[in-house]
Amino acid sequence: MKLFTISEIKKSFFIALWFMFLTFPIMVIRVNTVENEIKWRWENMLFIGLGSFFLSIIWRYTIEKKEAGEKKSETGKSAEISFFQQVVETPRFYVPATIVTGIFALVFPFIFSIYQTNIMITTLIYVMIALGLNIVVGLAGLLDLGYVAFYAVGAYSYALLNHHYGIGFWTALPIGAATAFTFGILLGFPVLRLRGDYLAIVTLGFGEIIRLVLENWNEFSFGPSGIDKISRPGLFGIELSLHGNIIYTYYLMIGLTLFTIFVVNRLKDSRIGRAWIALREDETACQAMGIDNTKTKLTAFALGATWAGIGGVVFAAKTTFINPASFTIWESIIILCIVVLGGMGSILGVILGAFILILLPEYLRAFSEFRMLIFGAALVIMMVFRPGGVISEVRKTYKFKK
Repeated sequence: MKLFTISEIKKSFFIALWFMFLTFPIMVIRVNTVENEIKWRWENMLFIGLGSFFLSIIWRYTIEKKEAGEKKSETGKSAEISFFQQVVETPRFYVPATIVTGIFALVFPFIFSIYQTNIMITTLIYVMIALGLNIVVGLAGLLDLGYVAFYAVGAYSYALLNHHYGIGFWTALPIGAATAFTFGILLGFPVLRLRGDYLAIVTLGFGEIIRLVLENWNEFSFGPSGIDKISRPGLFGIELSLHGNIIYTYYLMIGLTLFTIFVVNRLKDSRIGRAWIALREDETACQAMGIDNTKTKLTAFALGATWAGIGGVVFAAKTTFINPASFTIWESIIILCIVVLGGMGSILGVILGAFILILLPEYLRAFSEFRMLIFGAALVIMMVFRPGGVISEVRKTYKFKK
């Protein structure tokens, strides 16, 4: 790409003018309501113009380099057909990296403060429920924008059982999972014939219905006031201090997250997992091959909802207070962004995506005014340069050798 041709400079110049026009009211005009005066910050206009001019050149240059690299890799592929062999390569650094990560996770509560441990518990909850959504979106290819409804079902299952009947955490955990599983099937039946945008709209409506029911049915869910004094997870009847309970909940989440990773990984490589992937790639061809689409979709919705229900129970036990404001559409969007940013279908990618989107906002509080701007820019850059996510799904490949 010739960066300094007349046509490229013209494009960058007009892009700079457009950005200057769009940001003029925000970046240039500043109204002081106390002294009733307007301050004109023309230097900001200069910075925006120069910045957008050079960034547009760099952006188009990077895009062209990326496209050139893809064409080169496609033309360089060759295969010698003699026999095929399944190849599943595991990077050498996986084993030592796993050991180091495991040791770090075990000693984390004793190195960092309770505040940091609490943030890590929240992150692990999002890892678990994002892995559940990964079944629905990443493996089965069913766009679910109402996933937070199952999260709310799990949380309210434990909160109501604990409030009315004094049922403890460990008893409520399978009940919350089973309730969310049932709601997953109830959602799956009406949307069996829907795809794409229509499926997204219906699931979005389902999530909002659940939230509005919880917010307005005061006799059942206590409405906007929510439910407080929810019991924390117990340890064989032993009374734990707040500090001890947070550490106990942290190790509990480590165990639940490892269990989730194990189950989701086994499901991915199982017969139903391959059916999900086939459904994602081409629903019509999947049905033509004899796969029961109804059973496959319902299984994806139900199992994905199960992990959201478990996460909701842990969330209610961790915070000891819940209300409908904790389960808005934005929660669904954040969980979906974790899956998309990390890599749809990739377990390791989803885990990394959860750590990026949950931990970084906590450590970027100094830039609180620009957090959403940084977040949006990061998503745009990711979708352009790595549409498969930070860690794309690694498929089993077949190579032809002599």
